[in-house]
Amino acid sequence: MSTIPSHIRVMIADDHLLFRRGLISLIESQPGLKVVSEASNGKELLEQLRNMEQMPDVLLLDLNMPVMNGIEAIRHLRSMAPEMKIIVLTVHNEERFIIHFVEQGVNGYLLKTVEPDELGRAIRFVTEHDFYFNDLTLQAMRTGTQSKTRMREKTLAAPAGLTGREIEILQLICREFTAAEIAEKLFLSVRTVEGHRNNLLEKTGSKNAAGLVMFAVRNRIVEPEL
Repeated sequence: MSTIPSHIRVMIADDHLLFRRGLISLIESQPGLKVVSEASNGKELLEQLRNMEQMPDVLLLDLNMPVMNGIEAIRHLRSMAPEMKIIVLTVHNEERFIIHFVEQGVNGYLLKTVEPDELGRAIRFVTEHDFYFNDLTLQAMRTGTQSKTRMREKTLAAPAGLTGREIEILQLICREFTAAEIAEKLFLSVRTVEGHRNNLLEKTGSKNAAGLVMFAVRNRIVEPEL
């Protein structure tokens, strides 16, 4: 899992120039955050990333953009910049959007009405923990889980063939422990914890920690705290 760099490099992809300018001013007013690039559509975003020597740490991505929208761009981003954290920043608050994009591998989902302090907190949080879920996201996950066809009642009965140790580590990931903290708590090496995390990603079909949290909620391994 990641640790926070001394300066978090942020990129913005949004087609509204005035919104981007305001967002840049807001982000750079917070210590430790720096906007390194901006794009007005998905195509421009991908072209800029191809030419960068150092990828941004965090991308703030709008969904509705001309030429290539954010939905299409996400399909390319995971192979192009697998370590970059993606926070969707949008006007869409429908549960189906939130759940879909977490499943697609985004690390956070925020509305454009978000408070400035929360935006800064989310950028820092995804850099350290690989995901940021606020009440909106957690509620969507809870409602989406409840609306599914009846799920297995097994909580600790090894869904997806998980071992007891893997379930224990998954629960700690959901509680926002870093790999180092999990290793200390369970008397394991960090390398062993990372190995279990990789096994969890493979067994659950998740792309990152955000996907692992979604899997845990859907399989009732943890309950979302609202």
